Amino acid sequence: MVTGIGTTYGSSTTANSTASTASATSVGGDYQTFLRMLTTQVQSQDPLNPMDSSDFAVQLATFSGVEQQVRTNSLLEQMVSGSNGQLGQLADWIGREVRTTGPVWFQGEPLTLQIDPAAGADAAQLVTLDASGNEVGREAIGTGAGEVDWLAQDQSGAVLPDGLYQFRLDSLSGGEVIGSTQVPAYSRVTGAELSDAGPLLILTGNSAVSPSEVTALRE
Repeated sequence: MVTGIGTTYGSSTTANSTASTASATSVGGDYQTFLRMLTTQVQSQDPLNPMDSSDFAVQLATFSGVEQQVRTNSLLEQMVSGSNGQLGQLADWIGREVRTTGPVWFQGEPLTLQIDPAAGADAAQLVTLDASGNEVGREAIGTGAGEVDWLAQDQSGAVLPDGLYQFRLDSLSGGEVIGSTQVPAYSRVTGAELSDAGPLLILTGNSAVSPSEVTALRE
């Protein structure tokens, strides 16, 4: 492959060497730089021994391939660093459980919820919502704080189908609601990825939450 850029017809070795160096240093540059190099090469060729047109096609294809590889490597570096290294750090969370107020997946096994009624409440109700935010269950619970197991029952006591659910706690005093808060639940991390909004944790059921939405981590 001819990659030389020269201004003297008789110095092809020096021209080739110069061009190779220029090509190597311009790989990370833009496509316009390469076109200027190619134009110079055409202007400098020996009119009595012109370059075969297929050589130009090879140069264009080679440059395009190398440029794409550089961009791919750059993208891989960004993925590894993942917003100041967050993606690499989140990889350690895969296989562990995080506590989040985002939708979590239920599939037969009880979910662990963190209950914290408002101060002064004499009663509390756990409200179950589906992934669209529709209420599908409500039950009276005690006013104690701590972890409880959610058994996925609706108002009639029937077990809810598999799916994504989220929770709300209504704290009451004298029959009046004095506070409503989102209830976090534990879900297992199955992966981590980058998005336009930053790193995301992928949970069981393919739901995704931002690390900023996580309030606890456990094995």
